[in-house]
Amino acid sequence: MDTLRLLILPGSARAGALSGRLAAFAARLAGQQGVQARLFDLRALDLPLYDGDLEAADGVPAGALALQAALRESDAVLLVTPEYNGFPTPLVINAFDWLSRIAATEQYPAGLAATTNKPVALLSTSPGPLGGLRAMNTLRQYLQMAFAMLVAPQQFALGRAHEAFDEQGDCGMRAQRKACKACSTR
Repeated sequence: MDTLRLLILPGSARAGALSGRLAAFAARLAGQQGVQARLFDLRALDLPLYDGDLEAADGVPAGALALQAALRESDAVLLVTPEYNGFPTPLVINAFDWLSRIAATEQYPAGLAATTNKPVALLSTSPGPLGGLRAMNTLRQYLQMAFAMLVAPQQFALGRAHEAFDEQGDCGMRAQRKACKACSTR
């Protein structure tokens, strides 16, 4: 059987972001299970805020094409989002908005073809007790309806995430480790 290729998208690129820490932890857990995990930096795509006038003038940015390629090369996606006022981050939404604008060419399918029927699991983080659950549920609907992704029923919201990790980036809480592992290796 081929090795599962898992694309991991942290929803925040801020230094020390809790979602980035959980994404790195999930990547280590997945790797221990024989999964080929790839952490992908959405900020490195250098995407401008989506604007139809920019698209008309300059076309789709190269960063959106890089995201499309990463999605095409993966078997599944793990998206780890923080919660910004109850919603997913603009970084995530903007990247997927640009992805949706990629038209099919002779060489590659349209941007939405990279997500259609692609399995995705969701994790979220927050220093609050709900762990980003509201953002994760919004993201679940967005990915299912707009991108035809197959969102796994298992999800994990890490509440009080600022207390969850040690200095090595490990999550010491047994129940949280188990839930994170279930979402990142199935």
